[in-house]
Amino acid sequence: MEKTTVCILDDEAIVGDRLKPELEDDGYEVEVFTDSASALDRVDETCFDIFITDLKMEGVDGMGFLERVKEKCPESEVIVITGYATMETARESLIKGAYDFIAKPFRIGEIRTAVKKAKKKVRRRHQA
Repeated sequence: MEKTTVCILDDEAIVGDRLKPELEDDGYEVEVFTDSASALDRVDETCFDIFITDLKMEGVDGMGFLERVKEKCPESEVIVITGYATMETARESLIKGAYDFIAKPFRIGEIRTAVKKAKKKVRRRHQA
């Protein structure tokens, strides 16, 4: 069975540095981006199964990235992470199609659980 692909976009390199090895240990194929322009170029080439994106970034922010992903890759699930969590941003991201919303600082376990649940949803969709 092919590996579930995950794209991580966060302008803080440490987030990708922490998450990539953990998710790879769980059997995911992971690509990390620290700027939205590169990540958007990659979205134009391929749809990952799961996207993890920060909200506040230079250039295209997480909301803009979320909208672009859902437009281009409607089958993909998007997990939003942010250090600026408010009910308003959580609600907006969920309305725009985010699968989950996680506040920073997060525990690796929170991300792993969200990714595992998103993977199940993506897999069910592929089987349907």
